[in-house]
Amino acid sequence: MNGVPILRSRARGGRKTARKSMFPPGEDEEDKGAMKRLSTMWTSFRGKISRDRVPKEPDSSLSSELAPVEEKPRDQRYASGQFFFEYLVVVSLKKTKGGVYEPQITYQFPKKDGMVRFQKEEEEKTLKAITLFCFPEGINWAPLTEYCSETFSFVLTEIDGSRRNGYCRRLLPHGNGARPPEAYCIISKVACFGLFSKIFDEVEKRRQKSMAMIYPFMQSLREAPFPAPGNTVNIKSFIPESGTEIISLTRPIDSWLEHVDFRVLFRCLTDEEVLQVFAATVLERRIIFIAEELGTLSQVIHAVTVLLYPFIWQHTLISIVPEILIDVVMAPTPYLLGVQKRLADQVTDQSDLLAVDLSEGRKQTFIRENGDEDSILPHKLKEEILQALKTRNENATLEELNRVVPEAFLPFFVKTVGHFSKYIVRNGPGQPGQFQKRNFYKALESKSTRHFVKKFVETQMFDLFIQEAEQRPANQNGFFEQKIAEYQRKMKEKTKKH
Repeated sequence: MNGVPILRSRARGGRKTARKSMFPPGEDEEDKGAMKRLSTMWTSFRGKISRDRVPKEPDSSLSSELAPVEEKPRDQRYASGQFFFEYLVVVSLKKTKGGVYEPQITYQFPKKDGMVRFQKEEEEKTLKAITLFCFPEGINWAPLTEYCSETFSFVLTEIDGSRRNGYCRRLLPHGNGARPPEAYCIISKVACFGLFSKIFDEVEKRRQKSMAMIYPFMQSLREAPFPAPGNTVNIKSFIPESGTEIISLTRPIDSWLEHVDFRVLFRCLTDEEVLQVFAATVLERRIIFIAEELGTLSQVIHAVTVLLYPFIWQHTLISIVPEILIDVVMAPTPYLLGVQKRLADQVTDQSDLLAVDLSEGRKQTFIRENGDEDSILPHKLKEEILQALKTRNENATLEELNRVVPEAFLPFFVKTVGHFSKYIVRNGPGQPGQFQKRNFYKALESKSTRHFVKKFVETQMFDLFIQEAEQRPANQNGFFEQKIAEYQRKMKEKTKKH
């Protein structure tokens, strides 16, 4: 599609790598966020933006301090090299001479002076992109008297593969009469949707009093180091009439799940429907999710990608497609896209596509499908996932779902590909291995499982997973290997009993 690139995880030097594919819960690594975050087709997007009128010397109010604070962590309570955010912007809808509302950045913290010309130009393109992700609907806006605030997220992916998360809260500013909504967007290298939702609650509370009250809170937050999994950081903030407040921000112990809320996924889809989406995702197909709410789109796509653990979706992922990029749906290569309901007719007139309607009151969930989604997964293993999901309560809490859902899906990969290490041949200690693909899938006794795995080994997510396994030391085990070892012990014990 007109040169639209497909983003893949790569090392800084350009070599393909699977370094992000395994990590135990509670361990903080710069690149593991790929599993929890969604990437945009950034090169294409920047190309579109650069063709717009972009001032060569942008106003200094639009420049920003992009580099994260590089300091030593104070102690083990803090994640190494991680701080909460890089900058906060406020995006407002301003009426143009043509009578339409255009998103523009009206506030930014912190500011940075001293950037050279090309840095300013590149950063201006980035800021322009942020405005479009905050208001993906384009110019279709009018002043409102009522508007329910919503929170969603996106990811900016640079050409070198580096990623920054965008967290956005849209709300109606305090005032009288009809007025357009505005958006608050935090750009950060860390992936933790729950924490940033709480931060937005504090920002929104202060915005209702005065824009000036946001600054001291964000300054305190910026100076605070990002806590390690299971730890808390306390932020002091003064509010007139209320005095000094202590805001406690705690990260969950299982840090690989902190960027996901499974409740939205299982509220929108039945267990059987989730499994069909999972099956199509595992085989790296083209999938479009459709909903009216931006938060629903971003949360569902986040949740679907986490179901793939320990594998990582390596193709195009855009949780909320801005209207200006709607042609991306024509790309022939795999993708996960989130599209607003009003654009549904523009994206579903295709073949070889799974289009999933998440909206309430829908007539059918799968607007478009290939027809084989229900038969991709081995029947026995699919039934085991369904049975495991049924152990949750009807109104399960986020904590319960974060326990039940991984316990339901992770065993699927343990049982289908958990024997991979036996088929990585090494010429000697410390030497990289060579994966024996044919012997690997032929070792499976179940015909249906072997049929599935034969297809799965051809996916890019599996290929990069194996690349990592081939390069790391044979005795270096991650969380997935721990689960494999647990399963193998249980199988041995079961065999002895019989």
